[in-house]
Amino acid sequence: MGGRAGYLGEFEQVVLLAVARLGADAYGMRIRAEIERRGDRKATIGAVYATLERLTAKGYVRETESPGGSERSGLARRFYALTPAGKVALEEARDLHARMWAGLKIRVDRRS
Repeated sequence: MGGRAGYLGEFEQVVLLAVARLGADAYGMRIRAEIERRGDRKATIGAVYATLERLTAKGYVRETESPGGSERSGLARRFYALTPAGKVALEEARDLHARMWAGLKIRVDRRS
C-alpha cells in the first residue's frame, strides 16, 4: 500500500491488534481493557472509538451491532472485526518495522 493512505499510526496499530486478539469479543470497552492490559498504557474510551471510526472508514475493520439485553438496559453493543484489508495493513506495518529495525543496534540505559 504505498503512501499516506495506507499508513497506520501507532495507536491505530494497537487498536487493530486488540481487535485481532479479541476476535468475536471485540467491542469498545473490551478493546480498551486489552490495550491497557497488554500494552501497559492508558487509553480513553473516546480515543478507542475515534480510532475505530477511522479504521472503519479506511476499510480495516467492520462494525456490527448486537441488540442489548436486560444487563445493558436494551442498549445495543457495537462489535468490530478485522477485514482482509486490515490484516494486510497490519502485516505491512509489521514488515516496515522489521525493515527499519534490521541491523540497528541501540543501547538504552534504563536505570535513569
